Formats: sequence, structure tokens, C-alpha cells
Amino acid sequence: MENVIRPLAVVGGAVALTVLLGWATDLLLRKADERHGETPLWGLLRRCRVPYQLVLLAALFRGSYAQVPWLRPHRVGIGQTLTLVLIGSTAWLIIGIAGAVVETSYSRYARMHRDAARVRRVRTQVTLIMRVVSATVGVVAVAAMLLTFPEMRAAGASLLASAGILGIVAGVAAQSTLSNLFAGLQIAFGDMVRIGDTVVVDGEWGTVEEITLTFLTVRTWDERRITMPVSYFTSRPFENWSRGTPQMTGTVFWYLDHSAPVEAMREKLRDILRHCAAWDGRSYGLVVTDTTPNTIEVRALVTAKDADDIWTVRVTVREQLIAWLSAEHPYALPRVNTSDAVKAPYQIPSPDRSTLRKAYDFPRTGRV
Repeated sequence: MENVIRPLAVVGGAVALTVLLGWATDLLLRKADERHGETPLWGLLRRCRVPYQLVLLAALFRGSYAQVPWLRPHRVGIGQTLTLVLIGSTAWLIIGIAGAVVETSYSRYARMHRDAARVRRVRTQVTLIMRVVSATVGVVAVAAMLLTFPEMRAAGASLLASAGILGIVAGVAAQSTLSNLFAGLQIAFGDMVRIGDTVVVDGEWGTVEEITLTFLTVRTWDERRITMPVSYFTSRPFENWSRGTPQMTGTVFWYLDHSAPVEAMREKLRDILRHCAAWDGRSYGLVVTDTTPNTIEVRALVTAKDADDIWTVRVTVREQLIAWLSAEHPYALPRVNTSDAVKAPYQIPSPDRSTLRKAYDFPRTGRV
């Protein structure tokens, strides 16, 4: 009977105590979240209840499994397994707590500052810092797990002795990875590119969607994702349309007949922009920038608050002004002239025969 009651008491007590402590902790965090609604810290910490309860359960089992008689013959393997679970769950809990603290700090900063560029910069830095913390905690946890095996502890001396050579070999083998790692840190703290920036890379226009320590993802206007190493942005030139301010100036070109009503086009452009919600009202203009024997080049200048709106303004102006010209001034559209040429106001005299003989006589005489 004792062989049955004692295991049930140990296992049931550990599970009950874990559930009780987890419920009490979650209740306190929920009340703190209701009392301090201005900060999301307590609500984010509630997401860590699973690794928290796993740490409690592994610790309680680790300290009480030896009380179960039929587990004693397997105490080495069970103890090793519980130790590994305890280390892994502790690392998971640390990463969760660090993520809650970092996210709370970012949310507070975003509420205090209205500058979108600075907020995106801090968001990029926070994201990369969190990835560094997660990678560091993960490496330390794996190393701690390996050191729990006696064979790994015995091989520690030889591993340390060869660490210098291995470090050199690993550095040469992982040269590209290390360059991307340092490039990611340079991007995060050098404010070169941020999450949410509008960039042009390799002729592709898109928005930076994700930045990690090794790669960067750009979401294009047609919903494609371009993934490239972060070292690209530290070794090659690229366009960042969100650098400084997202406001942009765009141009629209038309090729029209020389009789196009330029002044009426200026007035129509003003009317179109007044009814265009994407125009920010800063500036506009319309001028003739070039001319050819058949057409003139007319350029409209418009402004908007960001890259998305400038695209909307440009296509709106182009479409509506072409439709207006077709309906009101069709003669202004480029065309091929098929009418007879206008005669010259005077008659060009034709040369007489003696003049032509003198002009074509030089091949025979050898003199010009």
C-alpha cells in the first residue's frame, strides 16, 4: 500500500502545488494589469505562465522523485531528464520575461514620441536586441545541458585546449555569417534602415518588413517578399525613401501637341488636386520642360506625405488630365500631320546651265 500511496502523494502534491502557485501568480498579474492599464507589462508577463509552471513542476519533481521507491533504480536517468527540462524551461521563462520588459519599454517610448521615424528606429533596435538576448540565452542553456553529462565535463579540458584552433577555423568557415551578424548590429544602431521604411533595392520598390541578425525581408508593392543578407545594405548603395521624412515629390509627364493649352492645364491640375485626398497640399506645378519637332513635354509636379500616397496622386492626375484633354481639347493630343505643306512666300530661283557646268566641272579639271 505504501508503494502506491507515496508515489501518488508525491506526484499529486507536485502537480497540485504547481497548479495552485500558477493560478495564484496569474491572479496577481491579472489584478495588477487591471490596476495599471497604462503599461502592458503585467499582461505580457501572463503569457509566461506555461514556462513558469513547467519550471515549478520540474523543480518539485527534481526534489521529490527520490521518495518514490520504484523510481530509485532509475534515479540517474530520471534526474538527468528533469534537470534538462528544468534548464530548458528556465531559459524559456527568461526569454519570455525579457521580451515582456523590452516590449513594454518600446510601447512606452512609442506613446511618448510622435516622430514615426524615431519610433521605427527604436522598434528595429528592440527587435534585434531581443534576438540577441534569445540567442545568448539559448546558447547558454544548451551549454548548461551538455555540461550535465559526465562525459562532456571530462572532455572540457581538451575542448578548452583546442578552443583557439577551433575558433580560427570556425571564424574562417563562418566568415559570411559573421559579416551578416555585425552588419545587422550596424543597421540596428547606425539607423541605416528601419522596419517600415520604404526602400528601393535592385530596382524593386517595397517596405522593410523584418530585420534579423543575418537577413532582411522587403515586401514589394505586389505582395512579394525579397529576402537578402543584411550585409547588402552595408556594402551597396540603396534608396531609402523614409530617411529623415516620408514626404515625397512626384512627377507626371505628358507628350502633347504644340497647340496644347498649358495655362488651362495648370488650372485643371489645381482642380484635380483639390479633390484628391492623397495630396498633402504642400506644392504643385506644371511647366513645359522640352520640345521636339512633333510634340512638347509637359511635366506636373505634385507632393504627398509618403510613397503610397505619391503613387495615388500621380496616377490620379495622369488619368484625369488625359481624360479632360480628350474631352475638352482633343487637338492637344499628339497626332501625325497629313495636310499639305505650306508654300514658301517667295520663289527660289533655279540656276542656269552655265552655273551648273562650272559647279560640276571640277572632277574633270582636277581643281576645285
